Amino acid sequence: MNQFDFVDKEILRLLRKDARKAYSQIAQELKISNSLVHQRIRKMKSEGVIKNAEIVLDEEKVGYNTKSYIGIRLREAHFAEKVVKSLEGIEEVVECNYVSGNYAIFILVYGKNNDHLKHVLYEKIHHIEGVAGTDTFICFSTNFKRSVAV
Repeated sequence: MNQFDFVDKEILRLLRKDARKAYSQIAQELKISNSLVHQRIRKMKSEGVIKNAEIVLDEEKVGYNTKSYIGIRLREAHFAEKVVKSLEGIEEVVECNYVSGNYAIFILVYGKNNDHLKHVLYEKIHHIEGVAGTDTFICFSTNFKRSVAV
């Protein structure tokens, strides 16, 4: 689905604000039929444009007060897939990306506090075979977070 018309864009804009918004409300706001909303969303789901609707937790309210980005250097490039697979098993790692530059992998990690983050880093991440080193960037606050616009 390379082209989005006005209706598709408006549906996505409304879902971006509230993924649980009722299709009937979307139809009413856009002054279109409820069936058209269903049809368009079904098409966007089948084509992989809309992957899923998910719950977004407030990390601090559930006890995770330390957020950090960690750049990971590998011993050798062939370790990349094994390292990513190991990172997937660490519940505090919520995002993992291959990147260019000084690091091979960049991850987003939440800890309950600095001691918890230190434990995750030294007892879990550094013990993964193939990890040569890391650099940690503590995040003081998130100013905004959103999905990409169309």
